[in-house]
Amino acid sequence: MMRVRSATDGLHWLALSAVVVIADQATKAIIKAWLQTYEVRPLGSLFSFILTYNDGAAFSLGAGAGGWQRWLFMAIAVTAIILIGWLLKRGGGAIYCAGLALILGGAIGNLCDRVVLGKVVDFLLFHYDRWAFPAFNVADSAITVGAALVILDSLWHRRRDSLPSKGAREA
Repeated sequence: MMRVRSATDGLHWLALSAVVVIADQATKAIIKAWLQTYEVRPLGSLFSFILTYNDGAAFSLGAGAGGWQRWLFMAIAVTAIILIGWLLKRGGGAIYCAGLALILGGAIGNLCDRVVLGKVVDFLLFHYDRWAFPAFNVADSAITVGAALVILDSLWHRRRDSLPSKGAREA
């Protein structure tokens, strides 16, 4: 069964995107004022703040590739922002739109870094013993949570749509 969506259903979710962008840029500014590049401030044995820069994509893919990747990742981000804006305008359920809004805010936050600095500021570091997860930021977190919500929404609708309708079960 197809859901009917109005043209403005998802636009109020842009406020969530704005909150993500503001939180992302504010935390990055605080960290840049507080730490020197590669300086680490442990907060317990599993978490540290660190100021690091990533000119690559997720997990530093393409990092140090000579500068061309900045323009590629900026183009990908702009394309994603336009597509997600269009999807939000189409609307949908709350979980779906919240996920899109989080992804949108994260994409804009990291795009701001690429435009201004040519690289993305990362500062959250989880680690244990000699293992460490790659440093990340608020925008990355929003993108991850948003993607999980969109996937969850898709799985929930797929399951609901695959169940026989009440009339079909009674027949």
